[in-house]
Amino acid sequence: MRKFGWVVMLAVSVAALGRAASASKGHPSIGAQAALARFVAGGGVAAWPVESIEIHAGLPKMAKTAQLRAIRRAGPMSEAKYEVLEVSGDRTVKQQVIARYLSAENTATELPSASVAITAANYKFTYKGEIDDGETLAYAFQITPRTKRSGLMKGELWLDQQSGVALRKSGTLVKSPSVWIKRVAITQEIAVHDGQVESRLTRIAVDTRLVGRAELVIEERPLGAADRVLMTNWDNGGQQ
Repeated sequence: MRKFGWVVMLAVSVAALGRAASASKGHPSIGAQAALARFVAGGGVAAWPVESIEIHAGLPKMAKTAQLRAIRRAGPMSEAKYEVLEVSGDRTVKQQVIARYLSAENTATELPSASVAITAANYKFTYKGEIDDGETLAYAFQITPRTKRSGLMKGELWLDQQSGVALRKSGTLVKSPSVWIKRVAITQEIAVHDGQVESRLTRIAVDTRLVGRAELVIEERPLGAADRVLMTNWDNGGQQ
């Protein structure tokens, strides 16, 4: 599969949703404009010093899958450190998909975040309407990169009506990071409570020229009580 250079941008650029949603198009309301301003000002990204992460990856054409569960800690210069709690599945998927994703995610910290952030400097925002599916109240915006630069994606952004926090980001990268990659689609759903991000679920689909589609599902959340016990066992040199 050569290089998975596409994952270098996923930490910033980040499922197809099964739920139906209605959007009422029109000119952006004062509330929608305010939500967008809050999102751009705050970045809409939760940074947890310690978090649990689960990765499910697969190569459907080869019928191969693998999983990893770990604790991730923020390190110096934003470089993450992983403590693997469990890993299972096909070796090829573990090495060529999961391991490359984790490695490239650290590499992404070396990139200037401002160059790929969802801001007015990098994107044009087109208001699409209000989202109300019985569970979510959000403002929907189409996001279109101002330039065709690596790490930027064309798609859609949903913002929480009260806090301006991103509830959903979806789209495709506008520039393929490799001749071996035809298309990269990313969808990230974010659970928010009282304006605070509780968890993130990211789905990535990569269409390659060599092995067909590679898929990843990444679940992230602040470290929970059960994970703290596992982390203590790890620190003490114990096993699950």
